[in-house]
Amino acid sequence: MRGGAAAVALLAALGNMLQGWDNATIAGSLLYIKREFRLEGHPALEGLVVATSLIGATVVTTFSGPLSDSVGRRPMLVASSLLYALAGLLMLWSPNVQLLLLSRLVGGLAVGLAVTLVPVYISETAPAETRGRLNTLPQLTGSAGMFLGYCFVFAVTLSSSPDWRLMLGVVFLPALLYVGVAVWFLPESPRWLVSKGRMKEAREVLRMLRGRDDVDGELALLTEGLGAVGGGGDTVVEEYVVGPAAAAAHKDGAGVTLYGPERGMSWAAQPVPLGSAMSGMSRQGSLLGSVMGLSRMGSMLDSMTDPVVALLGGLHDDNNNNNKDPSDGGTLFTNFGSLLGAGEDWDEENNQDAALSDDDELANGGLRAPLLDMRRRQSSLTGGEMKGTSTMGIGGGWQLAWKWTEGDETTGERGQVQRMYLHEEPSSAGAGEEAVHAAALVSRSALYTTDDLSTGPALLHPAAADQKPRWREVLGEPGVRRALACGVALQVLQQFSGISGVLYYTPQILSQSGASALLASLLGLTADSTAVLVSGLTTLLMLPAIGVAMRLMDSSGRRTLLLYTIPFLVASLAALAAADALLAPAVPAVAAAVSAGGVAVYLCCFVMGFGPVPNILCAEIFPTRARGVCIAVCSLAFWLSDIAVTYSLPVMLGSLGLAGLFSVYAAVCCVAFVFVLLRVPETKGLPLEVIADFFTVGANDRLTTRVSE
Repeated sequence: MRGGAAAVALLAALGNMLQGWDNATIAGSLLYIKREFRLEGHPALEGLVVATSLIGATVVTTFSGPLSDSVGRRPMLVASSLLYALAGLLMLWSPNVQLLLLSRLVGGLAVGLAVTLVPVYISETAPAETRGRLNTLPQLTGSAGMFLGYCFVFAVTLSSSPDWRLMLGVVFLPALLYVGVAVWFLPESPRWLVSKGRMKEAREVLRMLRGRDDVDGELALLTEGLGAVGGGGDTVVEEYVVGPAAAAAHKDGAGVTLYGPERGMSWAAQPVPLGSAMSGMSRQGSLLGSVMGLSRMGSMLDSMTDPVVALLGGLHDDNNNNNKDPSDGGTLFTNFGSLLGAGEDWDEENNQDAALSDDDELANGGLRAPLLDMRRRQSSLTGGEMKGTSTMGIGGGWQLAWKWTEGDETTGERGQVQRMYLHEEPSSAGAGEEAVHAAALVSRSALYTTDDLSTGPALLHPAAADQKPRWREVLGEPGVRRALACGVALQVLQQFSGISGVLYYTPQILSQSGASALLASLLGLTADSTAVLVSGLTTLLMLPAIGVAMRLMDSSGRRTLLLYTIPFLVASLAALAAADALLAPAVPAVAAAVSAGGVAVYLCCFVMGFGPVPNILCAEIFPTRARGVCIAVCSLAFWLSDIAVTYSLPVMLGSLGLAGLFSVYAAVCCVAFVFVLLRVPETKGLPLEVIADFFTVGANDRLTTRVSE
């Protein structure tokens, strides 16, 4: 892990630790709240005590994403820490049910902000190659918070008169710690800073997070990501053969020239039409192989599989690329310097005086910082006969390049600047010993504008463009709609797999199954203390499981973890149902043991896959300008589903019993497995901006047209 990014991710994840603490303390204290306020005969009010927190989270989620786009990620995390502290004070007081519900509502506001924005914050600050691991930290801290909460509740239950207010209100102390961390140690997201044109600050944050001075490539990548909404519909997949200029001679002016550090041409790229003889050669497990396969999908399974799943599946099955160091830029163009490294400064603050006379010009969109003066290359880029490209590594084996083509005055065609995300493909016969195959995601550049054809392209400062996402524009983009459907479905299926019910009502489930009574007789504890103790020990077992998930998240991948852990969820839920329906009447001791083991297996497998992966994916699959809006929609789906499951669980438990309840959850998990198999892509190791382009390509109807050409 990179030290700066890992430390920042861990500190940000403290908000999820407080959420885990809240889950454990409300589960343990609910036994005593019911008795004091006589809620045994009012299951709806009992469910409301738990669900009020979820209502608060739902309310704040509806505007947290767009608001974080406006004021920043960090201020929203600070607000979350303050709300946690306020909720702790209110719960310490709570003389009646009404004040308890208010405190739960305030705590829900804090939880909603943390759960929604911490994964986004970590995704936007972490490097691509460790993003999955770092974004599993919220699951780890959340489970650690649950364990600590259960330990505290267990200690309180051993007293002669357990105080549920103390169980709930002690969260005030760790909340104060989170306030200090959020205010003093968390930097702002570099992607948010770039979206507001604060390039100098973004550069400094990136240097701290990456532990190096050269961050030009990633800074340019972050700026390019701003143009994905509205301008990303023209994204296409292209193929090139890259090699020394002599080995990749231009044919009919179609070659793409690559410029080296001394501005001299030393490499060149030859476009290869998709569907040609060379392109059609065997590339099993490559991105281009997946593109070719999409054009001839014939089987029922293939026709049901989302194109994004197939595209990214082919890319991640490329063994040649998986064996590389994910932190480097790949083997392409190893002799080339940064596009912005030719003695010119990236920071807009140092170019502002030369670019505009006053602040009004910036407000009117007039900033054209001369970060890349393409006029010095005009002599070699005449008549549209040649194209100039410069590259830089952006991590995960990817390169960022820009392609500039002169316009044609006779036809009125404007000059065009396109960005290219390049990825090396497996070698094929006919490429030449020194040549390299590369797949490219090509679309309109967000960095450069060609409004003034007399000067060529110039870099347009991010602050000069309107970066406010419009709902119609955001949700109207096909790639965003496809990503949003995937994210919402994952969040809904996660909740209806039963996790909230198992978490909140573990003590009651164990008590009803007889496990608590069995252990109480063995340990000499009260049934209440035993239920809390078993819940805490079960939570403790989750921690090593999360450790395994952290190790596998960036190697095996998110999709693989889901496909391997969901069947275990189904099996554990089936075991719980069978224990209640078949074993409990005949052999109660065995039924109690199976129930305790089933809960433990369920929770451990959940935190390895279905727990962290939906939040990780939702923080990865949306483009920068759409991320705040779309993450709010996904989080809203999460909290509405959580409310429905939590509020209805006491009623379902009373009408269906444990067997019926767990059977319903098992059926939902089966549906989730099929959905992941067909619709959830693998995103490990990819820069966020590249992931967004893949969704655009997958939703692009012209994909099959390009393949057939």
